[in-house]
Amino acid sequence: MADTKIEIQKFANKDGEYKRMQSVFRNTISKDGPHLPEANRYHLYVSYACPWAHRTLIARLTKGLAGIIGVTVVHWHMDNNGWRFGTEEESKTESRDSTPEPLYGFHRLKELYYKANPEYQGRFTVPVLWDKKLETIVNNESSEILRIFNTEFNALVPEEQAAIDLYPEPLRAQIDELNEWIYPNINNGVYKTGFATKQEPYEKEVTNLFNYLDKLEELLKARHDKCEEYLLGTLLTEADIRLFTTLVRFDPVYHQHFKCNIRMIRHDYPHIHRYLRNLYWKDDVFKSTTHFDHIKFHYTKSHPQINPHGITPFGPLPNIMPLYP
Repeated sequence: MADTKIEIQKFANKDGEYKRMQSVFRNTISKDGPHLPEANRYHLYVSYACPWAHRTLIARLTKGLAGIIGVTVVHWHMDNNGWRFGTEEESKTESRDSTPEPLYGFHRLKELYYKANPEYQGRFTVPVLWDKKLETIVNNESSEILRIFNTEFNALVPEEQAAIDLYPEPLRAQIDELNEWIYPNINNGVYKTGFATKQEPYEKEVTNLFNYLDKLEELLKARHDKCEEYLLGTLLTEADIRLFTTLVRFDPVYHQHFKCNIRMIRHDYPHIHRYLRNLYWKDDVFKSTTHFDHIKFHYTKSHPQINPHGITPFGPLPNIMPLYP
């Protein structure tokens, strides 16, 4: 996610192209330590607005980790100092889904990063997987947290959830192949489009984005022709989770705010639209972790270079269409 209101300028090169920086904390949880798989040892910090953090929320519930790993949600608004935690008063009013920081009483996410490393000089991003025992960040890369949640707590959850495998061995090559083109061209493609600071890179990226949405439409058409609901057939995998969090934000935010407006999912991509609605309406994990107010308020009120007056559009309405017309 964008971390401050100057992110666009900071991470755009001289040609106006947006360049995402890499995550820094890349440890894992395993029986070999030092981060052992224990109940109530870890805490997840997220934003409901952030598609990367959203991935981890879906995986956490899918794998039955709600009673094992706690969650704190930052406020939707991001300013010069990055993400902040909600106040007690806000938790009762307009930002009731955001809460104060429960472990240290911190006001800003960056305080958590500095506690983990006082010399830290990177970005203050979500998600953050925190080790309460060692008081440090385990990992802040969403794709790796997905894998951690998928396997490392299986001994601590009910058999039904332990049996769910979002990255099964027989499908790993296909999942990796999907991730390799969906991430740079769609997940990150909307950001490269929206954060471009010159006309030429914008046109290049928005054209590329829709070329890959066209490719995705054809893939899902082939699946739907076989009555298969997921990217790889009848089994939900991490590839679906990673894709969903971008698609569910596309019409409400990326279409207008990031100028990804050649086509809309709901009007122009019937198979993507069906796939998106199936995930949202048929699996409560996807629906319950999608907070459209956070999503729309964050993007439209935290990027003054793109939307200087901070006006949040009403539409499109509804945020997501019904499962059946």
